[in-house]
Amino acid sequence: MRLIYTTIIVTLMLFSCKKDKKEAAANYAYFGGEIINPYNNYIILSKGDAVIDTIQLDTKNRFLYKIENLNPGLYTYHHGGEIQMVLLEPQDSLLLRLNTLEFDESLVYSGFGDKKNNYLIEEFLENEIQEKKIFKLCQLEPNKYSSRVDSIKNAKLAKFDKFISKYDSSPLFEEIALANINYNYYSSKEVYPFVHYGHNKWDILKAIPASFYDYRKDIDYNNALFKDYYYYNRFINHNINNIALSEHMSHEANKQFDRASICYSLDRLNIIDSLITNQTLKDDLLYNFTLNFLSRSTDENNNNTILKSFLKKSKNEADKTAINNYVDSLNNLKQDNILPEIQIVDYNNNVFDINSLIKKPTVISFWSHAYLDHFKDSHRKINELKIKYPDVNFIMINIDDNDILKIKNALKINNISLQNEYAFKDPDKSVVTLAVRPMTKTIIVDRHQKIVNSNSNMFTSNFEEQLLGAINR
Repeated sequence: MRLIYTTIIVTLMLFSCKKDKKEAAANYAYFGGEIINPYNNYIILSKGDAVIDTIQLDTKNRFLYKIENLNPGLYTYHHGGEIQMVLLEPQDSLLLRLNTLEFDESLVYSGFGDKKNNYLIEEFLENEIQEKKIFKLCQLEPNKYSSRVDSIKNAKLAKFDKFISKYDSSPLFEEIALANINYNYYSSKEVYPFVHYGHNKWDILKAIPASFYDYRKDIDYNNALFKDYYYYNRFINHNINNIALSEHMSHEANKQFDRASICYSLDRLNIIDSLITNQTLKDDLLYNFTLNFLSRSTDENNNNTILKSFLKKSKNEADKTAINNYVDSLNNLKQDNILPEIQIVDYNNNVFDINSLIKKPTVISFWSHAYLDHFKDSHRKINELKIKYPDVNFIMINIDDNDILKIKNALKINNISLQNEYAFKDPDKSVVTLAVRPMTKTIIVDRHQKIVNSNSNMFTSNFEEQLLGAINR
């Protein structure tokens, strides 16, 4: 049946393609497929920051969608907490098939446009494996390391050349495929001083030969085509971190590196401001790097300092408002402040002020349907901690603006008890008030409803030490 279904759909698509080719406007693509063990009954298709549509799955977990007025390039599709990209060009008729139990590993494409997308997903999976190898190779001295990553790049280029000699390809596909190879290679170079086992980053930087970063002179830091492309963004982030490292160490008196220091973070914002001229790209990077620092900071003076630098450089008013609000929330969540009053709802629709539930040391953590791995890992970790610390109260809060029954069902499907499980009554407001970012954020409160740590993480090595501090207050 599956073969018949696929054959019929592809035939219909190809027939439609032939028909539409005769028309003046043939700028469209079909995108469809089948999802096995779906998380829900829809996928979300987007390009960049713009959502194109929410596409419903039918009763057999299949979908088919025609994109009119196609803007050729990389599109993103979301399902559950998973995300993947697909290259669509005019008159493509592309079907995917995947099993959510092994989302990326099971993904395969058929139809017109399948070869280029199967090539890209295969490269994606290979890169995930090679990334782990790169971290081990980073322990080599610079010249040997450079030789090894050069070999990896050359093997990829040979594979690319073989592919385009065997199959028809487009200039857009070739540009993306080569960018994939190059930006992975560049990232491997940029990450070297951070992953190298040596603790003295100044000594590591001095040992790197001048030719190590020769490719930087050819980098386009304002490539709007790749603005939402994972490999380009990963490289840009590593590159800014690395350039800022050199800048930071040049004026750091004791030549010691602290990734969380306010000075290093200010250097990063200055590097972004000087390198990036495309204002959209610049604003995105400024926002993400600022948020990255703030999400790990508990110092009000540092928060205000980084905010001032960000506001001076960004031109995005929505980002400015969001960061301002985030800093205000962080500063209100200082140690020894009383936890703000937030209303939460249990799964019998009872409403509580959160502080009314705090009678003993309490850990408050958060989850979302958009981060399924974290949902499972955090609940597993909480269950371990409950056994070790019976005198601590553990509260889990869903942050999604969803129907309470949908959240309840997600817990039941995963065999999670509803005890001490809640949702925000007003998610949008509460997420801002408690500065819930990143999703691993955990708040520790003592028996007096005073904040011990508003920016903790249950997966870090010192979390239990912080928990004991709350118990002993």
